Amino acid sequence: MAPVKLNPAQVLGAAALGVFIGGWLKRKIPVLDRWNIPVPIAGGMVFALAALALHGRIVNVEADTLLRDLLMIAFMSTIGLGASVQLLRKGGRQVILLLVLSSLGAVLQNLLGIGLAMSMGIDKRLGILAGSVALAGGPATALAWGDKFESWGVHGATTAAMAAATFGIAVAGLIGGHIGGQLIRRRALRSTAAAAQPAGSARSARTYDPATLLSTVLAIGVAMGIGNLLSQQIESRGIRLPAYIGAMIVAAAIRNGNDRFGWIRIPQADIDTIGRVALYLFITMALLTLRLWELAHLALPLLVILTAEVALCWLMCVLFPFRFPFRGIRRDYENAVTSAGFCGYMLGITANAMASMEELAEKYGPAPESFLAVPVVGAFLVDFTNSFIITAFANLFR
Repeated sequence: MAPVKLNPAQVLGAAALGVFIGGWLKRKIPVLDRWNIPVPIAGGMVFALAALALHGRIVNVEADTLLRDLLMIAFMSTIGLGASVQLLRKGGRQVILLLVLSSLGAVLQNLLGIGLAMSMGIDKRLGILAGSVALAGGPATALAWGDKFESWGVHGATTAAMAAATFGIAVAGLIGGHIGGQLIRRRALRSTAAAAQPAGSARSARTYDPATLLSTVLAIGVAMGIGNLLSQQIESRGIRLPAYIGAMIVAAAIRNGNDRFGWIRIPQADIDTIGRVALYLFITMALLTLRLWELAHLALPLLVILTAEVALCWLMCVLFPFRFPFRGIRRDYENAVTSAGFCGYMLGITANAMASMEELAEKYGPAPESFLAVPVVGAFLVDFTNSFIITAFANLFR
């Protein structure tokens, strides 16, 4: 069956329509709002399920991924533009704690995967692939390590890892906001940042200067271009990292250089607006290009492992911030929002985390410390620690 291919313009149109559909669904189906399902997740899943229903029966739809990948890099560039040294110093402790918990989570994912694989009599290394390779790592890590595991004799490693990563992205988008919302409601948590805002300072009351908005867009474009060159240089040295890392680094350099020398005006309100647009369109495109039919080819043992991994992540989100007495971890609104973000990137990708946190912030109030720590850890730092964790486990069970 010849596929129907959507070009970038058609993908953009479908993604924009998906955001509209997501907003409409949340207004018409109250349970979506109660579960804090992000608008782009609600709309994008409509396309993903439609593609699944049509695949192999009526028509196979293939969507060009170029614009999706560019929007991902653009969104992560806005995260870099928001990473000022002053803010990082303020949130340094939370970043370190979250990185430690994330690294521990990656270890637990592998231990659980290996244990279940052994109990079911399948290759133990499939437990690693369905653990931190696919979940904490995401699709980029799944692709990078899939080839390596296949060279070590794990047949179909890349397909299994990518299918597991697809599963993680779909589930993370559905449960991340729900987990954070449950913590907020059950403990009657309140945003202290919202209480500290002066009257009339709400997001809806902000006004935008077209000149500064243009400057911010141009700064993001520069960061993406130079960041691509930086990423190529990093990869030429044999280091495999997500494509957006270079853009994030350059964007952070632009932000902090601009704070020091005042080259141009880059208001945080403009960064937030552009980031939100890029995030919503990217999430919808990511789900539009999600190959859910690959999950149908998962063997039952792999589905068992992935279901257990979701339960583990859910427990970590609830237990670590609010049950275990770790010194320095506050049991407050910020940590509830961080829990939603933690679920997002430990099962899916950083965009899942940010979409779930955006949904909670829109409903319950701002969480500035969470929006600083989660993208820094989820999009950057945990990739480094996870690479060492995967290497250690892979060599142990080679």
